Amino acid sequence: MGHDWIIDVLADLKSFASTNDLPHLAEQLEEAALAARVEIDGKGEQSSRLMRGDGAGTRYVFASTGAGRRA
Repeated sequence: MGHDWIIDVLADLKSFASTNDLPHLAEQLEEAALAARVEIDGKGEQSSRLMRGDGAGTRYVFASTGAGRRA
């Protein structure tokens, strides 16, 4: 099973957010699930993720989506 359980937890939280009219939270949970999947699959190395500090925290840019989100 490993770390895959976290994907299920994030899916449950996203479902709750969607059901309870929390669309921004649902979107953020989708991003979190993507981040978890990338790291769990071992694709989070240099080719799939760029990590850089921006002074206010850490920012991850996922090459597969082109989206950046604060961690």
